[in-house]
Amino acid sequence: MKKDLYVGQSASVKRRVTAEDVEKFAELTGDFNGVHLDDEIAKKSIFGRRVCHGMLISSFISTVLGMYLPGEGTIYLSQELQFVKPVYLDEEIEISVEVETITQERGIVSLKTIVTKSDGVVAVTGNAKVMLD
Repeated sequence: MKKDLYVGQSASVKRRVTAEDVEKFAELTGDFNGVHLDDEIAKKSIFGRRVCHGMLISSFISTVLGMYLPGEGTIYLSQELQFVKPVYLDEEIEISVEVETITQERGIVSLKTIVTKSDGVVAVTGNAKVMLD
């Protein structure tokens, strides 16, 4: 158990999501939905232009959990997500996690997760549970 972990502790990373990121994600997952990859289809959608896959955006939560907080050795147990607003191509996002509870005897940590666009608009909210190595 990481002894320096405490309730309220937080970490975040920033990332700009590009068309290339979206195309690679589509190749990896097989999700070739036109709202992500085709300008003409996306223009006719409720978004009006291409949007990033919600799961691509939320996958960056894993980056923060595994690399920064709690960090190396973290085992992802669960994630709840609410997709609040779309993230468009080339938007910068900040992916943040904050420790909410720590169950010492089991090594389980619950964290609030949030993805915010550079204009301050929340795109994704949720909660994660992880086990510490």
